[in-house]
This record gives sequence, structure tokens and C-alpha cells, in this order.
Amino acid sequence: MKILALDSSGMVASVAVVQDGDLLAEYTINHKKTHSQTLLPMLDAAVQMIQLKLDTIDAIAVAAGPGSFTGLRIGSATAKGLGLALDKPLIGVPTTQALAYNLYGAAGVICPIMDARRNQVYTGIYTFTDGRMQIVEDQIAADIRQVIERLNELGQPVTFCGDGVCVYQEQIKAQMQIPVYFAPAHLNQQRAGAVAALAMEYLKEGRTQTAAEHKPDYLRVSQAERERQERLKREAGLL
Repeated sequence: MKILALDSSGMVASVAVVQDGDLLAEYTINHKKTHSQTLLPMLDAAVQMIQLKLDTIDAIAVAAGPGSFTGLRIGSATAKGLGLALDKPLIGVPTTQALAYNLYGAAGVICPIMDARRNQVYTGIYTFTDGRMQIVEDQIAADIRQVIERLNELGQPVTFCGDGVCVYQEQIKAQMQIPVYFAPAHLNQQRAGAVAALAMEYLKEGRTQTAAEHKPDYLRVSQAERERQERLKREAGLL
């Protein structure tokens, strides 16, 4: 089985190819360019380097959200276009699950946190049991204080990863009552290799969708939509 994976859910743009248990290629960039500029050239470079014929892949995996609204749309559109052109199934992988999969086998619980602004994070809580990732808390958008409170209730050592770490690290250290660890740089951000590896498990379970069926999971409405709703409430005298 061979999977092409894309992740443009955050600042990182990443492309990978996994065949069975082997990572054949991974190209990851964390730089201030829009993914519309980087993702397709990165895909083309990876494909050329390993002389991959795209019609030989079995599925296309994509980080399906949550994350940057623009980034998710770019990743989704790219995956859907490839799926339609190649007549291949898509596998949408929840972003926080893929982040947690970077830390496969870690003891205690793993808590990815992606900065969602306004003191909120996109997050989930995961653990590994008998070599399989278990969902303790499915991905949500939540106030960082609520996340810390829930982790303290669980009472297990926790490893944090994701771009929210640099934003909330000091608050986490001050308020956590259990042992806390932070993933090192090479495991802290989105990686398409993790998306592909987790998608391989999904593919074995038949958890695929057509390109037409796929859509990103934003978890919450965009800022523009929130502002529109607030304006409508003000106009209706509800605020």
C-alpha cells in the first residue's frame, strides 16, 4: 500500500509518501509563505526525487482539520483535485491525531495544542495502549484554562506538542499539577509523514471517502462569520 499525504493545516507545509512501513519521502517547510505558493512545488519535488508515478498510489491522505481556515482549504482542494484526477480515495486525518502520532508510544497522555487565538486552542487528548493510539478526549476548540484543568483531573504525565506550546508554555508550567513535557523541535509540528502513517491504519480499516465527499473539519466558524453573526445580533438588538 502506498499513500501520498499532505498537511497544510498550520504554518507548516508538508508532503510525504509512505509505502507499507517505509517513509519514502517527506518534504516539510515552516516558513512565512502561503501554502498556495509552496504545496504543489513541494509535491512535485518529492515525486520527482523518488520517481513516483502518481497513478501507482493507493490513496491520498490530508490533514482534515482543525487548523488555519485558509491552509485547510488549500490542502483540501489539492487533495480533492488529485483524487478526482487520479480516481483515488481520500483519507481525512484529524490534525490533532496526526500531531499526537508524532509521539507514537510515548508514556502518559499526549496533548497537541494549536493556537486558535482569543486564549483558545485546538486540542485533543491521546494515549497509546498496546501499540495503538486511543482517544481520551476527541479534538475540540477550547479555552487553554479548561484544557489544563482537564489534564490535571486525569493525573497522568502529559507531553504537549503543536504551535500553541510557544504561546502557552509558561501558563502550562505555572498551572499544571502533574509532570509536564514538551516535544522537541523535530516532533513538535505537523508532519505529513505522521498523516500518512496514521492514514495507513485508516486505509486498512476501510476508512476512506471519495474526493467529492471530503471536506475540512474547521471545528468552529471563521472570524469573518463570527463578526457577521455579532453584527446581526447587534442589529436585532440582542447585544
